[in-house]
Amino acid sequence: MYPDLSYLVHALTGIEPDNGLSIVKTFGLMLIMSFLAGAFFLRLELKRREEEGQLKASPERIVEGQAATPVEIGTNAMLGFVLGFKIVYIFGHFQEFQSDTAGVILSSLGSVPAGLAGAALLGFWKYWDSKKHQLAKPIVKTVMVSPYQRVGDIIIIAAISGILGAKLAAMFESIDHIKAFVADPIGQLLSGSGLAIYGGLILAFTVVFLYIRKKGMHPRHTMDACAPAIMAGYGVGRIGCQLSGDGDWGIVNTMPPPSWWFLPDSLWAHHYPHNVLNEGVKIADCTWNYCSQLSQPVFPTPIYETILAFIIVGILWALRKRIRIPGMLFFIYVLLTAIERFYIEKIRVNPDIEIMGFQASQAEYVSVLLFIVGIAGLIWTYRKK
Repeated sequence: MYPDLSYLVHALTGIEPDNGLSIVKTFGLMLIMSFLAGAFFLRLELKRREEEGQLKASPERIVEGQAATPVEIGTNAMLGFVLGFKIVYIFGHFQEFQSDTAGVILSSLGSVPAGLAGAALLGFWKYWDSKKHQLAKPIVKTVMVSPYQRVGDIIIIAAISGILGAKLAAMFESIDHIKAFVADPIGQLLSGSGLAIYGGLILAFTVVFLYIRKKGMHPRHTMDACAPAIMAGYGVGRIGCQLSGDGDWGIVNTMPPPSWWFLPDSLWAHHYPHNVLNEGVKIADCTWNYCSQLSQPVFPTPIYETILAFIIVGILWALRKRIRIPGMLFFIYVLLTAIERFYIEKIRVNPDIEIMGFQASQAEYVSVLLFIVGIAGLIWTYRKK
């Protein structure tokens, strides 16, 4: 596995890992790439749907030459505080940052004096810059903004709300997680581990839906445009889980590959050497930071999900021009992703939750609910045509 970029470079060039490149974690890198992949597909679809008349540009009021508001200055100051607070601490504790980048960034550790200096610097810069461009009489303009021009805002909103939703959902996957959250809510929220994809999807969908309605974008046509983009992002994100070995693997698989298996054996059962969790047994003669592998091979479920996600993207992309009923493509996505995740959960390692006598993982319960939503949504959109 390649917990960070230094291990990937080692595999390609032979350069010893755990060097300066180790601050780039493969999971975080692929998480960023997943949002970029989603943005690429979403931009294409929104532009096409606007050309076909399904979506249209909406007016946006802008003011030129206005002095910076207290909120804008405060936002800049807050950004400056975070940057100063973290950067100085990272320079002083680089080895800690190197071994746990996300943990350090999301923790409450930092330099308060440097944070205050950064806040003063960026806050004053915002005030000074706005004064420099301030007009005696600000100019108010109304411009027309196309839906595809809002992709950046949509992706940023989805990223922030999605990660928050995934983090919150992960805290309630089991009784142990709930107890840990109750004992230390801030610490659990700011830790660099634990993400549940369905929590992220649900909260991101809710927040983005409110945004597109506010901006006058047709909700169902926009939902249809988002369907292949969401799935593409999901597939790319799962590559990060596989590369880093972040624990999203499957159950133990000691069965030999079946006779029809044509893929490499490592895609049938994998030990996840050098996994980012350092879980399992020590690898002989290894002296690096990540020197563990699982004692028994497991199903590499992240790569299965990547393959299935790309297949679903292909299906949605092929159907996007054929299905003319608004909203139907989105509910097909909901249906397919529910089926995919439900069956993957059968070979994944996840804690079970008992509800009314049923034992299943959180993702299995959500998959069943999404399957029902998908069927109901297809019936509703068909009748509403």
